[in-house]
Amino acid sequence: MRQDPSPSSGSSITLEDVARAAGVSRSTVSRVINGIRNVDPAIQETVRQAIATTGYVPNHAARSLVTRRTGAIALVVSGAGGEGADAPFPGQVFADPFFGRVVGGIVSFLRPRGIHPILMFAETAEIHAQVLTHLRHGNADGALLVSTHAADPLPRLLVEARVPAVLFARPAEPIPISYVDVDHRAGAKLAADHLVARGRRRVATVSGPLDVPAGQSRLTGFLEAMAAHGHAYVPHAEGGFTHHSGEAAMERLLTEQPGLDGVFVANDLMAQGALVALRHHGRRVPEDVAVVGFDDSSAATACRPPLTTVRHPVEDMAGEMARMLLAHIEQPGRPATAKIFDPVLVVRDSA
Repeated sequence: MRQDPSPSSGSSITLEDVARAAGVSRSTVSRVINGIRNVDPAIQETVRQAIATTGYVPNHAARSLVTRRTGAIALVVSGAGGEGADAPFPGQVFADPFFGRVVGGIVSFLRPRGIHPILMFAETAEIHAQVLTHLRHGNADGALLVSTHAADPLPRLLVEARVPAVLFARPAEPIPISYVDVDHRAGAKLAADHLVARGRRRVATVSGPLDVPAGQSRLTGFLEAMAAHGHAYVPHAEGGFTHHSGEAAMERLLTEQPGLDGVFVANDLMAQGALVALRHHGRRVPEDVAVVGFDDSSAATACRPPLTTVRHPVEDMAGEMARMLLAHIEQPGRPATAKIFDPVLVVRDSA
């Protein structure tokens, strides 16, 4: 009887060996390995288990000759950084728990498919050009793009270069690029409804940067929902989605509206800063001021008290982003699409 190949002999394992172990055809194994979508999910899982059991290692070099693909995906984080910043751009990115959630969602989706993303940072015009050249020369099959500022030219440059790409969050300008996003307005409405249900009548908000679509949408959604509850005017102070900016914005609101009893803060990092300012002014949370954040990041549970917040399903969105990119790579010329996720309110102790 033929012995199953040992995992240590992965280089000698063939597609036929995997097919035999999985009980499927060689062509089915090939489709799973190449990320072709018309394979039943249960069969895909069976094939992946057979790959793990046999120790099969795909010959990416041979596959590239046939498909003209590298099997590599670029994860590009693009934004303002460098000059005038408090820390180098990569340090700014890694300090934000949001980015770790994006990476986790992408890796969780791609790794079972034998794909490992290449991380690239692009914070200046010169580096934008380098990234674009790298992608146009075929060093990766496509790009997953996380853009951190509204004026970022890279989404448009990727579209013009016809590089398969998917963007995390709606682009700031109307361009034909696929993207995933959360319904920011609906999330802000959840926050408004919750504060009103808790009996808060003197409510304010710390918005995100208003040159960013997410910042605009969360503010608009909150103001519209509060108006529906009869609040014609809601004070607000603009922040920058950072801990320090949240603390500073809360300080401004307390100076201008010392009697406020509820606040919606447009992300959890700013909410952490807002809690610092409230403690400094002797305001108890939630007894004196109820606080609701947005994201449900690790910052929310690190807060004292733990933060009531609107869950931003970042990991699911990142996985969908990777799925969409593979579809664009598999079907060149595929029209740009969008996937909008629903937010959920997570109630903890701050409101």
